[in-house]
Amino acid sequence: MTNSRYVDIRYEGIVKYEVAIELMKVLQKQRIENEINDTLLILEHPEIVTVGPRARNDGISPPPDYDSFPVDRGGGLTWHGEGQIVCYPIFKWDLAGEDSVATIISKIEDWVISSLKQLHIPARRDDRMQGVWVGEHKICSIGLSFLRWTSRHGFTINVDTPPGRVENLSGCGLGAATTTSLARLGYTTTKEAIIANLFTSIEESINRKVGEISD
Repeated sequence: MTNSRYVDIRYEGIVKYEVAIELMKVLQKQRIENEINDTLLILEHPEIVTVGPRARNDGISPPPDYDSFPVDRGGGLTWHGEGQIVCYPIFKWDLAGEDSVATIISKIEDWVISSLKQLHIPARRDDRMQGVWVGEHKICSIGLSFLRWTSRHGFTINVDTPPGRVENLSGCGLGAATTTSLARLGYTTTKEAIIANLFTSIEESINRKVGEISD
């Protein structure tokens, strides 16, 4: 193990979910074989609800007016769409303190919380569900899948999503309207500002540094 390592950043723009899944699988294999560095994909999806094993086991499905896609990451229902930051860390988690899924999730929560607090947004954890909350509302979902301690899937931050879409979904077993966006809570910010803060807080939160950035 090393003390820290660099993360290459890839801006992918708007990507269909099915395309992103295949890209993550390729990159995960490459990361396991040390053909690439830790890599963070930053993108946005056309509207889709991903259905994790928890939702399938509980018989929970999205409303009929939402397109959906089954996934193998942890969690239940997660909304994706316009006005949302999607981050997929294709990381090899073998640095100090990365010895369980729970600690890795906790580090990602810390990372997002730190990034939002720099914008004076009082982000926090909540015992009801992993992720990041503001007040009584969840604005960040986290769900990872691992192969040989190398992750794919990741986390979302709802910045300014279309009114009612994420709120109408009972995501991850929570009641409708529990999950929302920062804009609905009265916080005016941009995806660019939050991403910039993710970069500045990455070393303190997850012991990594920003490497090459590509569009």
